[in-house]
Amino acid sequence: MHRSRLSTLVIDCKTSDLDAATDFWAQALGAPAKRFDSPEAANYRQLRMPDDQVAIVTQQVAHESRVHLDIETDDLDAEVARLEKLGAKRIRFVKHWWVMEAPTGQRFCVVKPQRPDFPKGANEWP
Repeated sequence: MHRSRLSTLVIDCKTSDLDAATDFWAQALGAPAKRFDSPEAANYRQLRMPDDQVAIVTQQVAHESRVHLDIETDDLDAEVARLEKLGAKRIRFVKHWWVMEAPTGQRFCVVKPQRPDFPKGANEWP
C-alpha cells in the first residue's frame, strides 16, 4: 500500500525576474511570497497559502510558461507505476522526482511528501 495526493500547483515562469513574476501572483492571489532557505531552491518562491489549501510555488524555467501539478507520495516507484497503468508516460527523472505526461499531454511531477501534514487527506492505493 502507498498513499498520494495533490500537493502543489507550480507556476512555471519563463522570465529573467522571478521576483517580479512572483509578485504578480502574490498580489493576484492575496498570498505573500517568501524565498526558500536552500540554495538548491534559488529558482523557486513560495506563496503563503492557508494550511488547508494546496501549496503554490513559482518556478523560473527555460521552457514556455505554464502551470503544472505536483502529486506527493510516500512511494515514488509505486505511484509512478500506478499512473503509468492509467496511461501516463515517464518523461525524465530530475534530482529526486519524476516529470510525467498525462495521456492528454499535460506535464506533471511525482514528488516525495512536500507538505508537513502528509498523509492527511491522501488516497491509499494497494
